[in-house]
Parts: sequence; C-alpha cells; structure tokens
Amino acid sequence: MFNKLGEKIKGINWADRRLITVLVIVVLVLLMMDFNNRMSNMIQLNQMETILRTKVAGLEATKMVVEDDIAYATSDRALEEWAREKDRLIEEGDHPIIIMPPSDYTPVPTATPKPETIVLTRLEIWKELIFGGENLP
Repeated sequence: MFNKLGEKIKGINWADRRLITVLVIVVLVLLMMDFNNRMSNMIQLNQMETILRTKVAGLEATKMVVEDDIAYATSDRALEEWAREKDRLIEEGDHPIIIMPPSDYTPVPTATPKPETIVLTRLEIWKELIFGGENLP
C-alpha cells in the first residue's frame, strides 16, 4: 500500500508537489487558527463558570440567612421580645418597674455658648469674596 502511494508521489511532477505542499500547509494553518479560537472560547467559558459558581454559592448562603431570619421572625420568641422590649407590654403577673429620679435631685442646666459675631467692613467683605476666607481678622 505504501509502495503504491510512494510510486504515485514519484509520478507527480515538482510543480504539482509544491502546490500540494502549499495546500496542506494552508489547511494546517486554518485548522490551528480554529483550534486557537476554540481554546480561547473554552478559557472564557471556564472563567464565566467560576464566577457564576461563586455567585451561586453566595446567593445560597444569603438564602440560608434569610430563611433563618424568617423562621425567627415568625416564632413566638420574637413576638415576645418585640412586645416586651419595643412596645413595652407586660405579661399578666409581671410587676412593672418605673425608674424615677431621686426626690432631692435637681437637674443642672448646661450652658450653650453663643456664637461670636464678627463685624466686617465693606472692604473686608470684598476681600473675602475675591480672595477667599483667608483674610479674616
């Protein structure tokens, strides 16, 4: 079989051999270019897959947290916490405690300082408008 192929190749003249060689090289170059495009697409798709897997894992974690929050919010314990702490309700049998200041306590007022007013002349006002607030006395 290889002998027959070798004889056929020897029977082809040099011009035809060059043409066949050029065609084979062109086909190989085209195949390599297609392979390169497929490899770059595969790399991009793998990167996208990694990003999406990370997002899915984050969303699953968020889902678990939200489900836990929903389970807590619909529980009796959350209702009682809200009633006692936020709404200040008491249960039957509880004794409310109201904290009051001592009878001899007088609150001390805190003085607030008055802002100092600066009187500017017209020239100083124009200087401040043109050059900024650096020239204040």
